[in-house]
Amino acid sequence: MAETSSPLFAQYEREYATKSTEASRKIQSLGPLRGDQRQKRVKEAEADLLEAEHILQRLDIEARSLPPVTSRALLQKLKDYKADIAKLRSDAKTAGTSSAESRAELGLGNEYFQTSAGQRDRLLTATDRLGKTSDRIQAGRQQLLETEELGISVLGDLQRQRETILHSRDALAGVDEGISRSRAILSSMSRRIMQNKIIMWGIVALLLGAIGLIVWAKLS
Repeated sequence: MAETSSPLFAQYEREYATKSTEASRKIQSLGPLRGDQRQKRVKEAEADLLEAEHILQRLDIEARSLPPVTSRALLQKLKDYKADIAKLRSDAKTAGTSSAESRAELGLGNEYFQTSAGQRDRLLTATDRLGKTSDRIQAGRQQLLETEELGISVLGDLQRQRETILHSRDALAGVDEGISRSRAILSSMSRRIMQNKIIMWGIVALLLGAIGLIVWAKLS
């Protein structure tokens, strides 16, 4: 498709490619068919070719409405399209009148893929495969994003748990420090009590000694 064609021409060209490809595929599928089934498939292919010809007429009108430089290139392309349709119509006619058709007689052997219709068929098949591959890549990318979001969520949970553990450790350190201070205070109080007891017993001993001396002095 030329980049200088109009949007309407591009739309018609896509419709033509789809319809001509459908017709060529139906003609290719005639090999194993016989009798009424074969004739029915031939009529379906001829109907598709007729629609393709109508689309070509619209393409011709649109191409002639464009600037001369663009119009000449597009009209040359339309000649190739018309030749392809004429070839497909000849194949369909042959298939409808012959009782011993083969792919070679219909021009559906390897040489078919050298024609514009065959190349379009290959292109559409490749495009379909590319679309499926793109879908698989998109699905894998979506799964990767979901996995990344899950990893971020897990890391967030681990960070919160780490902060909780650090907070608990700080609280335990505060408790240990409080216990150490209490133990030091108790030790200090215990020493003071012992000192007070020693002083008290010293005073008692002095008093007893003084009383003993007084008694001894009076008796002597």
